[in-house]
Amino acid sequence: MAIGSFSAGLSGLTAQSVALNVIGNNLANINTVGYKASTVAFEDLVSQNVGSAGQVGLGVSPGNISQVFSQGSIETTRDATNAAIQGNGFFMVRTPDGTSYTRAGNFEFDRNGALVTPDGHKVQGYTQIDPATGLVVSTGEPTDIVVPPGVLRAPVATTQFGAISNLDANAAVGDTFTSSVQIYDSLGSPHVMTTTYTKTAADTWTYQVTVPGADVNPAPPGGAPAVVAAGSLVFSGNGDVQSVTPTAPSTGGGAAPGAITDVVFTTPVWATGAPSGTLTWDLVDANGNVSLTAFRAPSATSSKTQNGTMAGLVSSISIADDGTILATYGAGQSVAVGQLALAAFNNPKGLVKLGSNLFGDSPDAGLANVGAAGTGGRGTLIGSALEQSNVDIAQEFTQMILAQRGYQANSKTIVVSDELLVDTLNLKR
Repeated sequence: MAIGSFSAGLSGLTAQSVALNVIGNNLANINTVGYKASTVAFEDLVSQNVGSAGQVGLGVSPGNISQVFSQGSIETTRDATNAAIQGNGFFMVRTPDGTSYTRAGNFEFDRNGALVTPDGHKVQGYTQIDPATGLVVSTGEPTDIVVPPGVLRAPVATTQFGAISNLDANAAVGDTFTSSVQIYDSLGSPHVMTTTYTKTAADTWTYQVTVPGADVNPAPPGGAPAVVAAGSLVFSGNGDVQSVTPTAPSTGGGAAPGAITDVVFTTPVWATGAPSGTLTWDLVDANGNVSLTAFRAPSATSSKTQNGTMAGLVSSISIADDGTILATYGAGQSVAVGQLALAAFNNPKGLVKLGSNLFGDSPDAGLANVGAAGTGGRGTLIGSALEQSNVDIAQEFTQMILAQRGYQANSKTIVVSDELLVDTLNLKR
């Protein structure tokens, strides 16, 4: 029996050594960005039958070393390209061996404008922009995220504009109210477009949309403003729009209650050389609300929108909670240039540690569920922040003491077994 206790004690020493190695690795990575602590589970070895007395175990073995994917603390940084995951999911990076995954969001741009990890691996995401909405298309296969530095962003011609305005129901016939918005042509040149409302009768107004005559080609005689759209408005006694009747060449409007639509008209050929284009006046929002009212309150415009931008260089970068990378240009406009992709797994503990804060997929982890942050069970992102290690120093020290005592106890087993063996050998003397 002394020989068996040697083996059991030795297996105990080996198991506790593994536990100390795991604890030491956790403590070594206590300040590693995005590090996930590991735990070791022990399991007993097969038992040996000892006649009618029953079974005696043959020792212990480290059963499984797994990662603890609890949330690490979030620490804000001053680096706009840093990002922390709040919740489930992993960033995707392209390495020479394929796609790997990480919780460490300490990214930066390399000399070519590619978003990379500290080791130079390309961060994966979506870069296709929907021209109609200006939003990132987060479908399809992720690719490298590249924002070339110093590249002049092409201007975007204004195709839509809107304004939430009230026309004073107390206004006298002949009173006017103007509302202006700056739009851009296809070359990025700004133009001030003014809408002038004139009250012609009770609950009835006309509108005229103009731009400076010097901005169009050919310019109107006498320096008069160029009229690009006109029409009439009729309001109900409750101040709601009943009809919008554009005059040529405008279309849309709607002459029946509840059937108001956006007004579409054509801009002139600009003096800058930019061609004419189609411009939509957003009279009705996504909820069906008309942006014009005629209440007994002073005429005023409370909000203006337009979707054009002038050319400009990237001046700053920020990351939104859905992973959208927003670039601010010298023109003061923020536009989406990409979106970080996240991957979630049914069993993240099945991922394989690759070093350098990277994980590799495996059959035990399941298939990667790839998509945008905040969807499909994936967490949200916090820009200019990093997730710290989730190592609990107090718990690790406690486990270290237990492993140390376990090692001492198993070493004592070997010492006692050795003494018993010596006593047995001395019996024949």
